[in-house]
Amino acid sequence: MTHPVAIRFSETDLEGLAKAEGRIVVLLGEGGAMGPAARRLDRLMKGALARFAASPAFAAMKPADAVDLAWPAGLAAEAVQVVRLDRKSDALVARKAGGAIGRALSKAATLVLAENHPRAAEISFGLALRSYEFTPHKTGEQKPAGPVTMMVAKPESVAAEAKPMAALAEGVFFTRDLVNEPANVLTTYDFAARLAAMHELGLEVEILEEEELTKLGMGALLGVGQGSESPSKVVVMQWKGGKKGEAPLAIVGKGVVFDTGGISIKPAAGMEEMTMDMGGAGVVAGVMRTLALRKARANVVGLVGLVENMPDGRAQRPGDVVKSMKGDTIEVINTDAEGRLVLADVLWYAQERFRPRGMINLATLTGAIIIALGHENTGVFSNNDAFCDDFLKAAKAEGEGAWRMPMGDAYDAKLKSRIADMMNVGGRDGGAITAAQFLQRFVKPDVPWCHLDIAGTALLKSDTALAPKGATGWGVMALNRLIRDRYEG
Repeated sequence: MTHPVAIRFSETDLEGLAKAEGRIVVLLGEGGAMGPAARRLDRLMKGALARFAASPAFAAMKPADAVDLAWPAGLAAEAVQVVRLDRKSDALVARKAGGAIGRALSKAATLVLAENHPRAAEISFGLALRSYEFTPHKTGEQKPAGPVTMMVAKPESVAAEAKPMAALAEGVFFTRDLVNEPANVLTTYDFAARLAAMHELGLEVEILEEEELTKLGMGALLGVGQGSESPSKVVVMQWKGGKKGEAPLAIVGKGVVFDTGGISIKPAAGMEEMTMDMGGAGVVAGVMRTLALRKARANVVGLVGLVENMPDGRAQRPGDVVKSMKGDTIEVINTDAEGRLVLADVLWYAQERFRPRGMINLATLTGAIIIALGHENTGVFSNNDAFCDDFLKAAKAEGEGAWRMPMGDAYDAKLKSRIADMMNVGGRDGGAITAAQFLQRFVKPDVPWCHLDIAGTALLKSDTALAPKGATGWGVMALNRLIRDRYEG
């Protein structure tokens, strides 16, 4: 996969600024405040930097905005990028500033004058996230970004602060890689193999094949994949970094590697994006990778149900009745409401085997959540206020949009079936909520639970401050933060 640019930290070299080639990035604070390196740069540029800082153009810049000053006189550099960033800026603004730098990288070297900025590590994190590209299927000549050096007052200290962020970035990249992959590459076989390879990081990884899933009674999950040549699988990843014997947090992901809708087939327009219907499983994988890389002091188990939803002579039909691992029967009204069938069995398995202290599932579950919240926020549903609040705080701290949605008995009643214990859909109105109500039927009352519907946030058609267009990796940072704050001593 294409990995972002490596960042090196070094001490500030005032004398080398005139000879530095490529791009130079300078941070200017409120009122054009400059550090020693920026002042040296300004002298080399014969005051051009100070004149820009005093101009209306700089005054109009918002925190983390960036402007290029091309071919500056007095320098060997091809451009000086001015980024507005006050010393009192918070971590999220500093990351966005780094993202502005990452967006503008070229094949030339880049020198970032972070000096003694207190958010230098966060700047480097944002830069790394935004420099990500997914290019393994492009055959033309690739032009990777040139090397990046951040000049800081205390390079060893900043590097130590950035180390856990590097682990987090790698988890985000792993998720993005998975979500961006086409379905003819990321089959259920390939997905499971990529997860199995993480045993090298210290994760315990098991792959449950169809024979074992049948013995476990996972009829809901198996029904979804029975029309595909790719066999259905459940992958279990355990990270045991906490106290021995302490109940783990369980995170569960929907991993539909491609979703045609099955017999309830989707329209052709836009179906190519259904390669991202394994986004929930991708986030789980990215979180588990992050935990292993940073040696998290917590017990966490990640479980993903990997299936492909295809129309075939053996495919599940509307009107079929399947039996879940829990024992409840489900009338399949719409075969395109398949993700909840996958999650139902994996959620129940997670509880039966691991007795988790809390459980969070992620899924690109409904188009209805996009209608409700657009692409700015993930829909959050929960049976436990305190648990939900902790997640929402973690998401806010990491700048990942999340909004709690309602649940209730009236929504649940819409799932009533004439011939089975429940239907898998409850009508168009409140579709994201009735999907959550369906999942809640497979959550034991004493287990704190959150359902995250990431249909609107997993993959975007436009770039953001910290990601190019395509897969975002939404959720890896929020869940890592939740685990760090709530479960690590």
